[in-house]
Amino acid sequence: MRARSPQGRFEEGARLLDGRVLVDADAHGKHLLLGFGEERVLHVHLGIYGKFTFGEGPAPEPTGVVRLRLEGEAGFADLRGPNACEVLDPGEVKVLRDRLGADPLRADADPELAWRRIGRTRTSVAVLLMDQSVVAGPGNIYRAEVLFRQGIHPGVPGRALGRGRWSAIWDDLVVLMAEGVRTGRIDTVRPEHTPEAMGRPPRVDDHGGEVYVYRRAGAPCLVCGSEVLTEVVAGRNLFWCPGCQPAEG
Repeated sequence: MRARSPQGRFEEGARLLDGRVLVDADAHGKHLLLGFGEERVLHVHLGIYGKFTFGEGPAPEPTGVVRLRLEGEAGFADLRGPNACEVLDPGEVKVLRDRLGADPLRADADPELAWRRIGRTRTSVAVLLMDQSVVAGPGNIYRAEVLFRQGIHPGVPGRALGRGRWSAIWDDLVVLMAEGVRTGRIDTVRPEHTPEAMGRPPRVDDHGGEVYVYRRAGAPCLVCGSEVLTEVVAGRNLFWCPGCQPAEG
């Protein structure tokens, strides 16, 4: 496989990968790990703005700012705007994995590891769900939606959550995130709350998918009719329903 950095910011890393064979690919949370043999692993974190684009056949001249281009016999992949793009050795990969929490999409994930931290902290569940060292993978949409689906106020401290409610959150994330991978969009409403079932217009949003509260501030809750609220929590806009997710004393 040929590797190069049209942008020029990843020239050294591209040289380490150029001419090697991609032998495996793995993901942990939001981190992609591509193995190129001889203890060389390409670590990519797309962040909010990063993206891969793919093409078949001979690769045309790059357009825009391409951090990394990978070219093989069947086609090519261009990486633009990632948060991280680096070549790691096995020790560095271990350090990365050790600082990440359990990933609901991984068969080897252990939710008990997350609970050991959640169950002893005063930090709110809304903050904990955005901490990738606690739970790796869920983003802002899943945070808001899983808390709504479980009827949990976002301000509940981790240690007040209880093991049963944490298990319900985890199990819901496993199902919702796997379905998101399968369909390529995030849908979180139950069958009785779909547009067809309720006779309402479908959601129009560049994120796609049918949701309960995400980006619905000021709109009526699909379940109880209360006005959906919003607040910045852990640096991102959080959305919740005060009727379905009442504050706990």
